[in-house]
Formats: sequence, structure tokens, C-alpha cells
Amino acid sequence: MSTPGKDDLQHVRFWPIMIAIFFGSFVSILSMSTINIAIPMLSEHFHSDLSIIQWTITGFMLASGTIAPITGYLGEKFSYKRLYALALIGFTVFSLLCALAWDSSSLIVFRIIQGAFSGLIMPATMTIVYQVIPREKQPIAISLWSLAAMMAPAIGPTLSGWLLQNWSWHWLFLMNIPVGVIAVILVLRLIPYYRLAVPKKFDSIGLITVVISSLSLLVGFSQGHAWGWTSARILGLFAFGVVVLLLFIWRELSVESPLLNLRVMKNTRFSLSLLISSIVTISLYSGTFLTPIFLQNIQHVTPLDTGLILLPASLVMALSMPIVGKLYSIVGPRVLIFTGITLIAVGTLTLSWLSTDVSRSYILFWMIVRNLGIACAMMPSSNAAMEQIPRTMTGHATSINNWVRNVFGSLAIALFTSVLSSQTVTHSKELALGGMKDKIQLGSHAFTMGVNDVYLLATFIVLAALPLSLFIRKNTSTPNKPSTASEPAVTAPRASKA
Repeated sequence: MSTPGKDDLQHVRFWPIMIAIFFGSFVSILSMSTINIAIPMLSEHFHSDLSIIQWTITGFMLASGTIAPITGYLGEKFSYKRLYALALIGFTVFSLLCALAWDSSSLIVFRIIQGAFSGLIMPATMTIVYQVIPREKQPIAISLWSLAAMMAPAIGPTLSGWLLQNWSWHWLFLMNIPVGVIAVILVLRLIPYYRLAVPKKFDSIGLITVVISSLSLLVGFSQGHAWGWTSARILGLFAFGVVVLLLFIWRELSVESPLLNLRVMKNTRFSLSLLISSIVTISLYSGTFLTPIFLQNIQHVTPLDTGLILLPASLVMALSMPIVGKLYSIVGPRVLIFTGITLIAVGTLTLSWLSTDVSRSYILFWMIVRNLGIACAMMPSSNAAMEQIPRTMTGHATSINNWVRNVFGSLAIALFTSVLSSQTVTHSKELALGGMKDKIQLGSHAFTMGVNDVYLLATFIVLAALPLSLFIRKNTSTPNKPSTASEPAVTAPRASKA
């Protein structure tokens, strides 16, 4: 097998590949952000409790997070082009089945399987960027990859609200089908076929331990508030998950052909950048989780209007991504990440000063500031993590990246939900003791104060990444280098519909 060098990569068609990646990434992320506001309608349609229907979201996230660690092995085994196409086909088929669901149980099962296919898409597309796109174009490529991930949540709530208001919940899934079909065609026609050396053997013990540990920890995070953080079930899940996770780490560091090569964590730049992007992810979830709840529960804004209020800030974040990609090559990651974290902290802090009658323009302005910071910090931290990883190891690195961020995302939602609930109860008692008698007014004020507490907590969390950003200097080494004699051979990218 031949090895691609710099000249081979220069002939890769940049925009066709990025168009194929954009469509697939966009539709998979869109499906996560459209169903949230449909939960009450689904509960009513299927005559099921909210706690049961909530599993259409929880199950999707669990499956997506659990499947992420094995993407590296599957990509090397079948090629990332084929894996990406298969994931899109599965995602599209189960979107159709979700629309045809006959009861809550069937919908939940189909959503879980859909989540598993979705969990393959983001790490697969990220790996394709770093294995096929030339080094000098990778910053703009990963900014476009991030643009897909940011645009979907930007328009998701608005689109979902419009569909629910004018059509039915079925269209939340049916709309994925034409986009999914187009994405599959684009992948087969536009992304070149290339192949890394096939793994010597399958690490079945690694698969079992990573699935069990991921599932235990993710279920613990997602159900901690409902079951009680100190309950035997939650503590048991965490203890069991940590023990099995340690067993998985030991296994992957000792076996010759690991399922997930954790040795990439030895790269300090990768580990530090991954930690920063995980902290930014937690802060990202605070806004997407809290602001819609506040607008709908306290200011009684409709789901459609909520989406329209949040749309400008989300579009600013999405449209800033290509600009950040251009700036990355000029100023490097440190300035961008530091600036981004500062903007996130300022925007999040000011959102911790909400009142029940706060103007929507106030929320909109500071969400724009906050989301602009996320745009400045997210892409540079992701790209900085991958710059020094050899091309033959990028599949494992992106699997780790997406796996860790899935876990942190689940942790963020669980943490913010728990803090919001407990602080709302605490403030209710304080306001009652202070003489407030009107129950509706008391509830609104207590809930708003709880939202402010969570935003303040998110501010402190994101500030923890500020000093870490100072250690991410502009890359001067040769990243993503072509394979040498000591690395697995690679077949050159070639146009193929394989």
C-alpha cells in the first residue's frame, strides 16, 4: 500500500468533502435540539408520564455517548468513509421509524438506536477532517465542522416550534429523511475512499468494559436528580462505573491492539486542550438549558418565540466560526481561547442577574456576547488538541474527544438540574420567611433566583479554564505527519464510491 504525502493531500477536493461532512453533522445534531420542546406534546399523544417520555432524550444521549469510544476501531476496520455512510443510513432509517412509532416504548427504542448511529457521525467526520484535509486548511475545516454543530441548535428550537405549531411531532423526524438521503449521496460521491491499516484483532474485553462503564456513569449523571444523588442506586452506579472504567484504562494501556488507544493522552497539548473544551462544553449547556426554561416558565414565552429570541445569538456563534478559523492561523489558539473564555464568563455572569421582568433585549444581548465567546474558544481548543496527533492516531483521538465531551455534557445537565431544583426550594423557604405570601409570585421569584445561582456556578466553572488557556501556545511542531516506517501504512486518498 502506498503512503500519501503532502502532494497527495494537496489534490484533495476541500469543498466537496466539507459539504458532505456539513450535511451529515448538521442533521445529526439537529435531531438532538428539535425534540426537547416536543416532550409535553409527546407525553399527551402517547398518554405517558413525562418521566417516561424524557427517555427519548436521555436514551438518545446515553446511546450517543456510549458508542463514541469504539468509533476509532470501527473506522480503522471499515474505513471512515464507509462508517460515516453507514451511520447516516442507520440514522435516517430510524428517523423514519421514530415517526411511525405506535407507542412511547417503540419511540424510545427507536430513539436509542438512532442515538447510537448519531454518536458515530461526529467523531467519524472529525477524523475525516484530520486524516484527509491538508494541515494548512484544517483550522478552517474544523471551524466549518463546528459551524454545522452550532447552526443546528441555533435553528433547532425555532424550527421545532414552527413544526409543532403548524404540523405535528412526526415532522421532527420526517424532516431528517430527505436531508439524510442527500447526505448519504454526498458522502458516497464526494468523500474519497482511504484506508488505515486494519487492527490486528478485536479487543472484546475493551468493548465490554467501556460500554458498561460509560453506561453506568451516564445513567448515574442523567438520573441523579430523579433518584437522589445519595441514593444507593446512584452511588452504586458511580462506584461500579469508576471501577470498570479503571479496568478499561488498564486494559487499553496494556493490550497490543487496544479498542481505544489511550496513549494519545500522553500528549500534554491534547490533554490540556481537551480539558479546556470540556469546561467550555459545560458552560455551553448552561445557556441552552437555562435560558429556554426561564423564558417559558417565568415569562411564559411560547416555544416558537423562545426559538426566535435565541436565534440571533446562536447565528452569531455559528457565523463567527469561519472567521475564528481564519484568525487561528494568524494569532494561534491562546489568544482566541483566552478571549473566548473571558467573553463567556462576562456573558454568563450578567445572566446571573436576571429578574422576573427582565427585558428580552437584555437576555438577547448577553447571550450574543456569551455565544461569541463560545465560538472563539470551542474551535481553537478542539483544533489545538489535534494538531500534534499523528494522522494514523486521529481516529482514536477524536473518539476520546467526543466521548469525554459527551460525559461532561451529561454531567453538566445533571449538575445544573440538581442545583436549580435545590436552590429553588431554598429560596422559596427564604422568601416565605421574609413575608411573601402570594404563591405564584413566590414561585416565580424563587425559580429566577435558582436560575441565577446556576449561571453564577457556570461562571466559576468556565473561569477555571482561563489560566489553562495560557499554556496553549501556537503549534511549531509537525502535526498529522504522514506515516513513517514505524507507523501503520495508509492507502492514499482516491476518488471512489466504496
